[in-house]
Amino acid sequence: MPISPPVPFLAGLPRPLQWSALLVLSVLLCAGLFVAGLPAALLIGPMIAAIAAGLAGATIRVPDPLSLLAQAIVSMLVASVMTPETVVAFLAEWPLFLAVVLATIAASSALGWLMSHRRVLPGTTAVWGSSPGAASAMVLMAEAFGADARLVAMMQYLRMVMVAGAAALVARIYLDVGAAEPPPIVWFPSVDLFHFAGTIAVAAIGTLVGRVLPIPSGTLLVPMIAGAVLQGMGLLDIVLPEWLLSIGYALIGWRIGLGFTRAVIRHAARVLPQIALSILVLMAFSASLAALLVVLVGVDPLTAYLATSPGGMDSIAVIAASSPVDMSFVMALQAVRFFIIVVTGPPVAHFVARRLHARAPPADTPH
Repeated sequence: MPISPPVPFLAGLPRPLQWSALLVLSVLLCAGLFVAGLPAALLIGPMIAAIAAGLAGATIRVPDPLSLLAQAIVSMLVASVMTPETVVAFLAEWPLFLAVVLATIAASSALGWLMSHRRVLPGTTAVWGSSPGAASAMVLMAEAFGADARLVAMMQYLRMVMVAGAAALVARIYLDVGAAEPPPIVWFPSVDLFHFAGTIAVAAIGTLVGRVLPIPSGTLLVPMIAGAVLQGMGLLDIVLPEWLLSIGYALIGWRIGLGFTRAVIRHAARVLPQIALSILVLMAFSASLAALLVVLVGVDPLTAYLATSPGGMDSIAVIAASSPVDMSFVMALQAVRFFIIVVTGPPVAHFVARRLHARAPPADTPH
């Protein structure tokens, strides 16, 4: 008589208990990471906790309204550093910025093409999964094109986890080398209620408008641009108290981590080493670009590393905000890459996917 596999621990628990277990584990991990002095503990802790919960059979997911809330918070965080100084930082080195961004996109596209050409992944899945950004757009377009959306999501989320973890570790090592200790966190600072209300209003209205407009990642782009413009014009001082940021960080970590279910891992188990290797290659390539920035522009190594890291802009923004780096430089390069990938990433991946599909041998076509 066949023995049925054991039911994962969290799968049989009611959703409120699953959320409680996730919250408790997140708090414990955050506390441990704070003691270890790891930057972005409020992001990394919940992300690790959510991965553990997902692998333990958790069936909970971050609801769409809360995901939008997290995006809105991070978009305003990015907007707060998109100051005139950031624009000056970009204009001063715009050829170099564009070269770094285009080199990263070219490298990721080449990796995706190579993995698809060697049939590491089925069809054109690797092309969509290798794009260093615009994860949601890539998953949706991949599904529409007939690629395996689960593997695409796996590649995108695994890269986010690996890049965020590596960036946090590099930041910790850099701090140990000699940077000053970060100032203590003030969880509930006094805030200007007028500007705090304005920040919330811009985030909420911008997110709603971005959801309606037919542009990729509009829910992140619209409030970010609106907040940056209003702040640059002197009409708004973006106010983001630490307690609000911590909510956004936790929601982002949970959203990423809960995507790592047992079913997804089993589905990707055969090709997981190749996927991880391709991500490491892209990370190494980005690190080499960071080294060029250190030599050519003279920025400090941690700033260059975070600026070129091929992860999600939201997670890099969180890590940069908790590290002694040139935030304007980091976010200028990250924002430029984000904009370019949002605009050109899906069409480029679609073009490569079509070429691969056209060159596929007849045996691979369905009968």
